[in-house]
Amino acid sequence: MTDTPPDPPAAPQTVPLFGDAGLPWRPVSPKLATARLLVLSTVTLPALLVLLVLAVFVWPGFWAGVVVVALVLGSGAWVIRRQVPAISWAEGAEELVVRRGRMFRTLVSVPYGRLQFVDVQSGPLERRFDMATVELHTASPQSGGQIPGLPTAEAEALRERLAARGESQRAGL
Repeated sequence: MTDTPPDPPAAPQTVPLFGDAGLPWRPVSPKLATARLLVLSTVTLPALLVLLVLAVFVWPGFWAGVVVVALVLGSGAWVIRRQVPAISWAEGAEELVVRRGRMFRTLVSVPYGRLQFVDVQSGPLERRFDMATVELHTASPQSGGQIPGLPTAEAEALRERLAARGESQRAGL
């Protein structure tokens, strides 16, 4: 008997925290940065204007507030401009992988077979910029993921693909 032993099962693909691991990483829409900058300016610009008027007409001590709010606005804009391009996602053979962050890198890997349902959400500001957020739900509240800022058509197509892959993977369990 010269039967050869069966090949061992393939090890799951390891996705590193840095690098592309051969996956086709897809960025979120650059419109997400514009939407987040709009929210930031909606909050900070009125405060900046009020403090500026108070500093000019009431008491010069309000200039400190003007400086603080201007720093918050400037640093927030800088962070948003660096943060949004750092969000990307990829569909692997067995899992959907979402990564975000530059300084504090986060990598979320959700196996298709663990998906219970997939939400596509789009608030008024997201609809204005033709974007949606895809939210992945699993049995564990800790293991879900979220992909913000996808073009609406892409988000709906992703939801359909994930639902189909989730069903096929669960059927194989």
